[in-house]
Amino acid sequence: MKLLPLLIFLIFFGKCDQTKASERIQNERFAQENVYYAIHKFVDGDTFWITDGDGRKEKIRFIGIDAPEPRSYGKKKAQPFGKEASAFVESYLKGKKVRLEFDVQKYDRYQRTLAYIFMEDGTLLNDYIVRSGFAVVSTFPPNVKYQHRFLKSERFARDKKLGMWGEKFI
Repeated sequence: MKLLPLLIFLIFFGKCDQTKASERIQNERFAQENVYYAIHKFVDGDTFWITDGDGRKEKIRFIGIDAPEPRSYGKKKAQPFGKEASAFVESYLKGKKVRLEFDVQKYDRYQRTLAYIFMEDGTLLNDYIVRSGFAVVSTFPPNVKYQHRFLKSERFARDKKLGMWGEKFI
């Protein structure tokens, strides 16, 4: 009888581990190096969906940046320049493919895949969006791989009054 609680514990946590393992296997498909994925759908200036060759979809959140919200979500209100930031990212990504690069943590609290986004020409899109003034730097340790680069780009956009840093929006 003393083994029954242990057996229940092992069965329960064994099933949990199997679920997590199958989720990891599914998500690892999107983590392959030098694989480019088609854009499926745009959410806003820092989130979008990709699809693999088999039609499976994954929600992606840019690491290290935060674009203004284009519309209200629950308690979050639409922010100035949100529509412009979303339109900028969508126009840049439309019809293109992207490669994902990961940092230490691969998922946020909403279970979105966190990634640095590279274009086929090698452009780090996270940085390009900040440098163009359509997002601010927003890093959370331990995901800080390109933090210094992003901060330089944000200073550049501010100094040149690009995007949201233009006189119209300050």
